[in-house]
Amino acid sequence: MPKIIAINGSPRVKGNTFFLLEAVLNELEKEGIQTEIINIGSEVISGCMACYSCKKRGDYTCKIIKDSFNDIFDACRKADGIILGSPVYVGGMTSQLKAFIDRACLVNKYNNEPFKRKIGAAVVAVRRNGALETFNSINNFFTLSQMIIVGSSYWNQGIGREKGEVLNDEEGMKTMVNLGRNMAWLLNQL
Repeated sequence: MPKIIAINGSPRVKGNTFFLLEAVLNELEKEGIQTEIINIGSEVISGCMACYSCKKRGDYTCKIIKDSFNDIFDACRKADGIILGSPVYVGGMTSQLKAFIDRACLVNKYNNEPFKRKIGAAVVAVRRNGALETFNSINNFFTLSQMIIVGSSYWNQGIGREKGEVLNDEEGMKTMVNLGRNMAWLLNQL
């Protein structure tokens, strides 16, 4: 059975980013696809040190073991697709998600590229601006990892600041439903 891992980069574990991810995953589950949300926003995820020990090790791990990166990377490696979700903080993704992406990019590259040809989607919660920059930054990671990027009827974003406010963004929620359906369709084609 196919599986999608959704990584929530928001420090608000059950905030707007969570609600957007949940809407996508609900559609996937309707199609019999396993899903899991991993919350990293409330964790301390260390940034990449560019030590290249992941290249020397060759075991799909980073030498930094004081955080949950290796477990999360392993879950993503075993999944058929990855959704990365983030609220916009100061015009970009959260520092936790950025740290995960920086490390995942190198571990993936130097360990036989296990993300290659997996499907990926970016999900962004935004109040005013920075959605496109965040969306593009996440998609840049997918491109560098040679993943297949799944889109929707618009940028994969929902608008809202206060917890649950994105649920009132009718177009944003419909975009998430369409994203889930598009991901399910693509998984079934592959």
